[in-house]
Amino acid sequence: MTRSHQRLANLPPTFTTARARQDGLPSRDLAALVGEGVVIELSRGVYRRSDAPETAHLDLLAVHKRASHAVVCGESALALHDLIDDIPAAVHVAVPRGSRRPAISYPPVVVEQYAARTFDLNIEQYEAAPGELVPVYDAARSVVDAMRHRNRIGQTLALSALGRYLRRSRPDGVGNLQQIARELHALSVIRPAVEAVLA
Repeated sequence: MTRSHQRLANLPPTFTTARARQDGLPSRDLAALVGEGVVIELSRGVYRRSDAPETAHLDLLAVHKRASHAVVCGESALALHDLIDDIPAAVHVAVPRGSRRPAISYPPVVVEQYAARTFDLNIEQYEAAPGELVPVYDAARSVVDAMRHRNRIGQTLALSALGRYLRRSRPDGVGNLQQIARELHALSVIRPAVEAVLA
């Protein structure tokens, strides 16, 4: 095993150029490993070892490595929570309003800016690959956000996600929705929608 292969073995499954350099693997050696097929480039400056566990969420991992302050939101969060059947064409992420917007050309990314005051509400960690976590808004927050942004994502999609959430959630499901809607000043949107779906 060459020195570069040994250093690669010590790196996490998904890593950045900076992390590789820090572990003694210069860009030249990294490029050679990509050429050998033992490393895959997921995005500019983001790599994955080819011996890493398989995952359907390579785009999520790539975006998280490029923009660790961003949280998966919108259609991407709804899809992860299995609240919609669509597979989004881009990774939807949110950053706090006023913070740096990530500029990522690949994979395709849609960046939303959420109010800094409520940005951290209802974030959970999603295991995108074994042992690799990505921050995502929980199911209740994702549904409330879908209803708040229904003009952008489509009324049908938002109501469908709400209906699926209500059918699946425990008795406290409506309460969770109302609590997060109150925090996001969206009760006037959520209350009538919930009543219409449950009618």
